[in-house]
Amino acid sequence: MIKILIVEDEEAISDLIRMNLVKAGYGCQCAFDGITAADMMQQERFDLVLLDIMLPGINGYELLDYTKALEMPVIFITAMGELEDKVKGLKSGADDYITKPFEIVELLARVETVLRRYHKAADKIQVLDVSIDIPSRIVMKNGEQIMLTMKEFELLLLFVRNKNIALYRETIYENVWESNYLGDSRTVDLHVQRLRKKLNWENVIKAVYKVGYRLEV
Repeated sequence: MIKILIVEDEEAISDLIRMNLVKAGYGCQCAFDGITAADMMQQERFDLVLLDIMLPGINGYELLDYTKALEMPVIFITAMGELEDKVKGLKSGADDYITKPFEIVELLARVETVLRRYHKAADKIQVLDVSIDIPSRIVMKNGEQIMLTMKEFELLLLFVRNKNIALYRETIYENVWESNYLGDSRTVDLHVQRLRKKLNWENVIKAVYKVGYRLEV
């Protein structure tokens, strides 16, 4: 299991991140100050560190030097959202930089991108009776290959990477179609209906009233 260390001094934010990463299948531990985080990294190897900058004890920049020495990838998660802050964070060696507040779907996508960069992300995903081979883009259900269009495949990946999370139609559209959502839900609804039918997941991908859809696992 991929192990992620969350270093965040606000417990509510830390709990929110941990809850959603665990739902996505990651193992998580939390530290609420820089000194504890440094001790934990010395004692255990983590595949990724999610790191706040403003921390008690040792700040995020000082911890970043520590993680680089241990060859652990880092994503900064911080309220410091000015352009110069982002540039400083990335130039200091962080692999990515997310500003608060953030969408969980964005966080999960960035986590997977960094893990894939370090060859730590899973190439195959199994959800219920469906297996997904990401590099080959092959989807199998009970031993039979399911033919999906490119957008249906991307839609399926979005759901399984955010299982049990209600996704707004706007979020779905902007992640799968990679363009701004203009308020017309027909494209999203049509593709969800087709994906449900092909996978026989009518009772798995559920509509969420006035929101969008959720993959329930």
